[in-house]
Amino acid sequence: MSEGDIMVKVKKILLDVLKPHEPGVLEFARTIAAQGDDYRVELTVAEMDDKTETLQLIIEGADIQLETIVSAINSMGGSLHSIDGVDVVNVKPE
Repeated sequence: MSEGDIMVKVKKILLDVLKPHEPGVLEFARTIAAQGDDYRVELTVAEMDDKTETLQLIIEGADIQLETIVSAINSMGGSLHSIDGVDVVNVKPE
């Protein structure tokens, strides 16, 4: 099997994100979900201080594109701290 025969897709990813209080968590989650046609986003506030919130984001979709998610996080003043979990699948071409 050649390298061109392998296509791995990210189906689920768990991210640790730091963001300012604004935008709020609902707007933040909606913006992340809008980055894909079928993204499902589960957001939990893990910690909060006077200026920032630490979030746990679980994103599910058919083919998650991390680059677009990180770009959306950064555009809202947040930063990706770590990728804490990932679920991938090897899709064989037909």
